[in-house]
Amino acid sequence: MVKKRKIETILIIEDEAEVRNFASRVLELEGYHILQAKDSEMGVMLVKEVPVSLVLLDLRLPEHNGWEVLEQIKSEPELSEIPVIVFTASAEVSPRERAFEMGATDYLVKPLSAARLRETVARVLSREK
Repeated sequence: MVKKRKIETILIIEDEAEVRNFASRVLELEGYHILQAKDSEMGVMLVKEVPVSLVLLDLRLPEHNGWEVLEQIKSEPELSEIPVIVFTASAEVSPRERAFEMGATDYLVKPLSAARLRETVARVLSREK
């Protein structure tokens, strides 16, 4: 009997359509179900309403930035266990350290490579099982 794999749902919160669509295409090809949010408000609404396995979160968002979204996700007991991979154009050490201190599971620097994105998402999801 073939064991059917549960399809993981990934929420991408990213205001740049090109980056959001690239990440979505890469992850859809891996068999993940992808939800997209172009701003923090939509992202927070989706993470509260839809069971997601993982959040890919841009730190530079209009309105409320990614730091505020990360803090909100990690401060709510029903959401706090959801792994969050922060991705940003900043390769500096201090934002990376801050992200991990706030509960991020991993940190990717843009521009994203398809291979690095696939590998990081697969590693984080396999750890969560």
